[in-house]
Parts: sequence; structure tokens; C-alpha cells
Amino acid sequence: MTDVLLLKVSELVKEFPLGGGMFTKPRARVRAVDDVSFAILRGETFGLVGESGCGKTTLGRLILGLIEPTRGKVEFSGQNIQSLGSKKMRSLRRRMQIIFQDPYSSLDPRMKVAAIISEPLHALQNLSKNERLGIAAQLLEKVGLRAADLNRYPHEFSGGQRQRIGIARALCVGPELIVADEPVSALDVSIQAQVINLMQDLKEEFNLSYVFISHDLSVIEHVSDRIAVMYFGTIVELAPAGHFGSAPRHPYTETLLKAVPIPDPHRKTELFPMQGDVPSAVNPPSGCAFNPRCLYAFDRCRAERPRLLEAAPQHWVACWLNDGRGA
Repeated sequence: MTDVLLLKVSELVKEFPLGGGMFTKPRARVRAVDDVSFAILRGETFGLVGESGCGKTTLGRLILGLIEPTRGKVEFSGQNIQSLGSKKMRSLRRRMQIIFQDPYSSLDPRMKVAAIISEPLHALQNLSKNERLGIAAQLLEKVGLRAADLNRYPHEFSGGQRQRIGIARALCVGPELIVADEPVSALDVSIQAQVINLMQDLKEEFNLSYVFISHDLSVIEHVSDRIAVMYFGTIVELAPAGHFGSAPRHPYTETLLKAVPIPDPHRKTELFPMQGDVPSAVNPPSGCAFNPRCLYAFDRCRAERPRLLEAAPQHWVACWLNDGRGA
């Protein structure tokens, strides 16, 4: 990993209208991503972790320019992607790709593997059919399948093999950044490690950067250089991966760590208590969004929203607690 900046996200906000129609205004607006800022270095794996519905996938799609932000900006190699025209954005798409969560719905069942993998090449590069098929065959072998599989349909493969096809499709145009949206959550546990190891090997071979999205902190810790913990649309903690197991500083991060199962039947897991449910996105709580569920919340937590500040070298946290826990 080098210290060259690849991606910069600044004060990103995404709101979705709730209700309404063509002639009526929405009755409310739900904020899925709320004032998020971070940067990714070239060659880095940046992990995004949090519960379902915390805004991880929406943030990933904003990074790729698949949806427009309400406010804020995304800069890739110094270019604000929101300001690019369609021609320049089309060129930029070669440099940013995505691996989808569900290997069953992300592949067109009517298309053969050859067409699935080579379709981005047809759309984004001026290559002959034979050249596209040659690249597709090479990539299939890179991800652990055979060139002969090009003539098969997705339903003829297992879930892990389908995800390998999805990875090959993401690689075919030579991207620099890949957003991996829960790439192993739909796979059997026995297959997850194989796919994760494959992605790490490909990262080294192709000099890739990843935004790795997951709800599983143990997976994120294994693959990431730095980790951002998201809750209710915002980042509550950001630090190098090694800091989380030994020194989490936000109560929500502690909860995620306690939720990681320990593969030892003789070791008792101590549950970290968390009260209540995720608050309503239509009527969010004042102050810190986590305060209704946090056992350590006090008056300031309910009145003021904490900012993401550097609590220790390279360790950023948005929490009003100053009692030194996790230090």
C-alpha cells in the first residue's frame, strides 16, 4: 500500500423521499447517509461495517456514482465525479467496479458466462469478440474456474462459483477500485474463506483497492487495513484494523465485537448489553443517534451530536464519553 490518495469522500449526505407522488410532496425524507467523510489510499482495503440498514450499501453506490448525493462530493483521483459529463463518467467507470452481495440475482440467468464477463468489455472498450473471449477465459482461470465454463449458464454453478464469476466480471476492465458489497454473506461458511483469500490474492496481483462492506466485524478485521464503523447513516469510529480488537472506543463497536461468535464450546461468551431497537429513520433521536440504546448515555449525549474526532493517533471516534474506556 502506498500513501497516494485514490478516493476522497467529503460531507456526503443522501436523503430519500418517503411517500408522495407525481403531484404531491413526500411526507418525510429519510437520511440514509448522514455527513460522512473519509479518504482511501491506493492499494488499501477500507472496511465498512455495521448492522443491516445503517447505510453501508447506499454509501458504496454513492462512491461509484450509481446514485446522486443530496449533498457533499466524491473525488476519485482528484476528480469530483458529480461534475463529470456522461463521456468522462463512462471512462471513469472502467476504473471503479462493484461485486454484488447475491451471486444468484446478480448474474443474468439467460446469458452464458462468456457474455456475462465480456459484456463490460463490449460496453467500455473497443475490442473484437475474440479478444473479449480471450480476456474472459484468462479471468475465469484467475478466479479458480476453467475456460471451458464460458459456455455454461449461471444455474449450472454453485453459489461460491457464481461469486467467482462476479469477481471475474468486476476485474475484466482493469479497475483500480472495487466496492465489494457483502461479497461473502450469501455463501456457506466453508466457502467464505476461499472467496476472501481469492480476493486478497487478486488485490496483490492486480494492485487493487477495495471498499469491503460487511455486517461481520470478524471478516472486516481479517481483510481490512482500516475500518469505519457505521451506525444510523454516519461513521461512529474509524481506525486501523488492529485497534478494534484491543481498544474499541465507541459502545456500538464494543457491541459488534461481543456479537462475534467464538468457535470454542468451552468458552462462555459475555454478551454486551444493548437496550431498545434501532431508532426510526423518520423520527431520529436528538443528539447521538446511539444514545437510546447506549447504557453509558448521559445528558450531553441526548442533547448534542458528537463529531468524529481523533481520540488517539489514527483513531477517530464520535462519542462524548471521556472516561478512558478502551484506552
